[in-house]
Amino acid sequence: MSSQTVLGFDYGTKSIGVAIGQELTASARPLMSLKAVDGIPKWEEIGNLITEWKPDLIVVGLPLNMDGTEQDITLRAKKFGNRLNGRFGVKVATQDERLTTADAKARLFEMGGYKALTKGQVDAMSAVLIVESYFENQFG
Repeated sequence: MSSQTVLGFDYGTKSIGVAIGQELTASARPLMSLKAVDGIPKWEEIGNLITEWKPDLIVVGLPLNMDGTEQDITLRAKKFGNRLNGRFGVKVATQDERLTTADAKARLFEMGGYKALTKGQVDAMSAVLIVESYFENQFG
């Protein structure tokens, strides 16, 4: 049985967290956080990640309001996913990420206290949680 490699993105207007996950273990690990300018990343950095990790699937976190409705950033995250698909030809899925930032902070705090909570680390850990919750939804 082949295992899918999944690249996860926690989309934000200033920073985009990135994680890599394996379907076989249904787990992910943080890679990095990319700078974005008004939601636009350096596409060549993302291209380098795709070349390096050769993902079968990209999962983009969908930031919804707590009641499940969309907000401006939701549409921008969807557009980001569409651009990833258009530029790199990789299948893109979206994953509800309503609780991931709080979860990421809690997990990082457990691992290293306050000093673990840099913005970049929180974004990358959020991307981990997006990928892991995607796996849970597929196989849960």
